[in-house]
Amino acid sequence: MATAYKVLSSNEGLVRHSVPGETLLFKMSGNDQGGALDYLVLDVQPKSGPPLHMHLRQLETIHFVEGRYKVQIGQDVFTCERGGFVCIPAGTPHAFVNVGDTLGQCIVTFTPGGSERFFEEFSPVMRREGPPDHATIASIFRRHDWEIVGPPLAAGD
Repeated sequence: MATAYKVLSSNEGLVRHSVPGETLLFKMSGNDQGGALDYLVLDVQPKSGPPLHMHLRQLETIHFVEGRYKVQIGQDVFTCERGGFVCIPAGTPHAFVNVGDTLGQCIVTFTPGGSERFFEEFSPVMRREGPPDHATIASIFRRHDWEIVGPPLAAGD
């Protein structure tokens, strides 16, 4: 049985948001191809990045298309310049931060897919007035088989 193909223009896709100013454009999501993978373009604000976390069931890749990043995978901390790439096995703590002064961009994949549901739930909590509730955020992570295991990386060396 043939599977339907998908063709999108540069600005087409499923839009989700993370923290204020950061957009995720899903070219493939858990809604496509039986949830095989997510493929998304992520805009990363200067001095911004996720906390140290892990995905309990998903392999993640990050291709750093624009910007310069400090990256932690497990205990290792290193720099990824424009064009750098990382592959993070499920269950591996990781974080990154855009250390530059301009908007960065990454291509991110998750296998299997479905992370669009996480961001659909996460974004409203992060975009409310006032500081986000850490217990609510941790609960969202747990519901999606993700876990926060430490703070975000500092942008300074």
